[in-house]
Amino acid sequence: MAKETVPTQDVDPYELLAIAGSLNSTLDLDFLLQKIGMAAEKLLDSEASSIMLLDDSKKSLYFKVATGVRGSSLKKMTLELGKGIAGWVALNRQPVTVNDVQSDPRFQGAFDKSSGFRTKSLICVPMITRGELVGVAEVLNKRGGKTYSNNDLGLLTSLANLASVAITNTKLIQDQKNFFSHVLELLGVSVEVSRPGMEFHPLFSAQMACAIGKRMGLDNEEYHSLYYAGLLHDIGYMGAKSRRVLAEIGVIGKELGEEQHPLLSVKMLEGIHMLHGALPMIQHHHERFDGTGFPGRLTGENIPLGARILALVEGLEEMRMRSGLKGQKLIEKATQEAQAGSGKRFDPKVVQVFLELVEQGYRLWEM
Repeated sequence: MAKETVPTQDVDPYELLAIAGSLNSTLDLDFLLQKIGMAAEKLLDSEASSIMLLDDSKKSLYFKVATGVRGSSLKKMTLELGKGIAGWVALNRQPVTVNDVQSDPRFQGAFDKSSGFRTKSLICVPMITRGELVGVAEVLNKRGGKTYSNNDLGLLTSLANLASVAITNTKLIQDQKNFFSHVLELLGVSVEVSRPGMEFHPLFSAQMACAIGKRMGLDNEEYHSLYYAGLLHDIGYMGAKSRRVLAEIGVIGKELGEEQHPLLSVKMLEGIHMLHGALPMIQHHHERFDGTGFPGRLTGENIPLGARILALVEGLEEMRMRSGLKGQKLIEKATQEAQAGSGKRFDPKVVQVFLELVEQGYRLWEM
């Protein structure tokens, strides 16, 4: 009778490549780390895996990912650096393989008591990027009563490196977005003070335009471009105070004409890649549906949809800033202004969506 053999777990290199490819295809850190944790459990033929990250105090680890049947019970637990095997790995920045945790004096078993999971063996490796500790990754309990090998250690180290890259990339992108959003807010404030009576104009324009755009079914990219356009469409008034900037669009020795400020706004923003989609909206936000606007004398749907939305918003904002009306009187006047301009200055479809928002109680001009 042939001796029964336990099948070995083959490492699929394509799975590692797929995970590596995901680092550039998604910004969802939780998804990426969950994917890496599941791959570690599968490829190392283990009962469970976890990824623990260093907290802001740099004194404790917390569970970011915990797979296995009792993994969810660990999500609220933390581990002080130096305590337990994972804490020792984090403190010393050295990987360990332990095939009998009960014989290791570093093993404390506190997580086992809380989760009901019984740890028998494990590999734990530090996650380090640019010389900084990010956290640790571990797999628990090799299946089939087998022991972890050096090859297993190397594979988990590779997966942990991928996790480190994912965490670093995500934090970098979040920092960049945070910086960009704050710069946008500062630019919006600068637009407000560029001319008298412009208080709240950038913010109200962006909010109202996005409310209309969302109802008209703009996709995510167009929606964000419309927000940027609403916030920054009048930034050209800031550039009008600079001779150098004016000279770049051929305005020398004279005042900036009203028809030129959209072009100046575009000129000031055209080097920013994230604002590329907003530029046509900004350039044509003073076009009229009947073709008598500027700067291109475009008509009807030849005008970009975002610009048609912004044209209505701009018209209503001009009325607000000119009239000094507030509350219900302002809303009634805005409704009249939109209806009067439908098919002439404004796109009738955009006007209809605006009127529907008013009818449904959309709160216009509120912070």
